[in-house]
This record gives sequence, C-alpha cells and structure tokens, in this order.
Amino acid sequence: MLLLAAAGLVAFVLLLYMVSPLISPKPLALPGAHVVVTGGSSGIGKCIAIECYKQGAFITLVARNEDKLLQAKKEIEKHSINDKQVVLCISVDVSQDYNQVENVIKQAQEKLGPVDMLVNCAGTSLSGKFEELEVSSFEKLMSINYLGSVYPSRAVITTMKERRVGRIVFVSSQAGQLGLFGFTAYSSSKFAIRGLAEALQMEVKPYNVYVTVAYPPDTDTPGLAEENKTKPLETRLISETTAICKPEQVAKQIVKDAIQGNFNSSIGSDGYMLSSLTCGMAPVTSITEGLQQVVTMGLFRTIALFYLGSFDNIIRRCMVQKAKPEVVDKTA
Repeated sequence: MLLLAAAGLVAFVLLLYMVSPLISPKPLALPGAHVVVTGGSSGIGKCIAIECYKQGAFITLVARNEDKLLQAKKEIEKHSINDKQVVLCISVDVSQDYNQVENVIKQAQEKLGPVDMLVNCAGTSLSGKFEELEVSSFEKLMSINYLGSVYPSRAVITTMKERRVGRIVFVSSQAGQLGLFGFTAYSSSKFAIRGLAEALQMEVKPYNVYVTVAYPPDTDTPGLAEENKTKPLETRLISETTAICKPEQVAKQIVKDAIQGNFNSSIGSDGYMLSSLTCGMAPVTSITEGLQQVVTMGLFRTIALFYLGSFDNIIRRCMVQKAKPEVVDKTA
C-alpha cells in the first residue's frame, strides 16, 4: 500500500509538472518592447532599466531629479545591443498629480509606442518608533510608495487591456511581507502595494496582463544609505541578520520574473521562505508553485518562529541597555 501511495504521489507530481507550462503565461519578449521605469534614475530602478536595455528594450525613465536622469541615461546607453534603441527621460513626481502622470505616459507612448512593461520602482523609506514619527511621515510614505505606484499603473492599464499584452511590476520590500520594529510607516505603505497587486491581477488576468510584486531585501543603494542614517538601533540589528544584496542581482531576478508573468519575485532563501509563508490568497503562475507552497508551509512557519523569537530578544536587549543609565542616575 505504501509503495502504491508513493507511486501515486510521484505520478501526481509529474502530472503537475507536465500541466504547469500549459497554464503559465507566455513570456514577454523584451526586444523592441517599451519599458517604463519609475524611480529609474538610481538604485534598483536604474539596474532594472539596464537589464531590460541589455535585452533590446526601449526605455522611458521617470524620476524627479533631471540631472540624475540624464546621468542614468548615459549609463544605460552604454549597454545597447543595436542602434535603434532609445532611452527617453521624463522628470515628474509620480505621487502628486494623476493628470500630470497620465500626460507624461501619453508623451512616452507617442514617442516609443504603447507601454509593454511598467516597473513601479519610485519609493522612499523612513524609520523610527511609531510615537516618534511625525504624522506627516505616514502621509508622505503612503503618497510616494503607494499612490506613486497607483498613478502610473492607472495610466497604462487601459491600453494594456486593449492590446491584450502587458506586465506591471510593483517593487515592494521584505518589509512589505513582515512588519518590523521601526517600520510602522514604511511597512504599511509597502503592504498596501500587495493588496493593490492582488486585486489588480484578478481584474487583468483575462486580458493577458500580468502583475509581479517584488520583495527585495536590504539592497546596496543610495536609498538604503539614506535610510540607515535614522534607523533605530533595534531596526539596524534586525536588518543585520540578513545579507545586503547587490542591486544588479535584484534587478535581474525582477526582470526575469516579470517576463515570465510570475506574481511573486523574491531573492535568496529568506525571500523564498517569506514568499511561501505569506502567499495567503495570492495568485500562482503554475500548479507547481502552488504545490511547493502547500508542502513547505509548515516547515517555514517553524523556522519563522525562531526568527521572530530572535527579533524579540534583540528588542528586549536594547530596551534593557537603554534602561541602565536611568537606573544609575536614580541611585546616584
């Protein structure tokens, strides 16, 4: 009976692997495609633009700082594979005025054709204890990280549905999968992206438009350097439990997953574990992916409990450390 059950399980898994490609989306061809990257003047956004350009795409870079955009344009153009490729730069704040963002996307489409892939990479981070953060910080992060992804996506979605082709990428964060000390403002804005992506994917899937949510870990970018200036000790110690990734590595994985139409894009073993743990009701690209999540859920939850315990210990140690001077002052 055991041999029969084992044989049945093996046959079932093989069947899933055979059927899986039939229900997966057709990969998006990047040669000649028009890719729009917001927040594309530096960091992960710039590396994504370079990766797409290497594969023959036409690029529209969108960011606020015009000087940084022009510098990024020069760097990207070094990676062209033919003399027809173009890098278009547009300076605009994608989080402030939807009508302005819509006009900018129209201008880009008039010059380079319909948008085949949109990468929402514009974002910022701010850390601090909940009661010490200004209320305006929550408004700012929700505006930049969430609305800064809503507006460009809203501007391209109608054309993508009409053409029955398209990819929309939302760059969230591992802090958008797990709420961490010091990230009450940041995590909530990144969690919001996940909800938007899940609902949007359900709407656009029948039109052959696929959504990808990327959850990069700490990545060696100017944004991380700026974030580290104000990180609480607890947040910094928790962050140090994982390695810092290179933006080129993150960009390659995001582009690969977007091309394939994968809903989740994660980096490394920690990223894979978090994506499986937090899959919930998220869509899957293949039956195989769903089966892997079902099989690994229990094990990963067990490992996650050890992580959470270590984070709690870090926070308690920091609290004790900070309380010591107060005790000394009272006894003096």
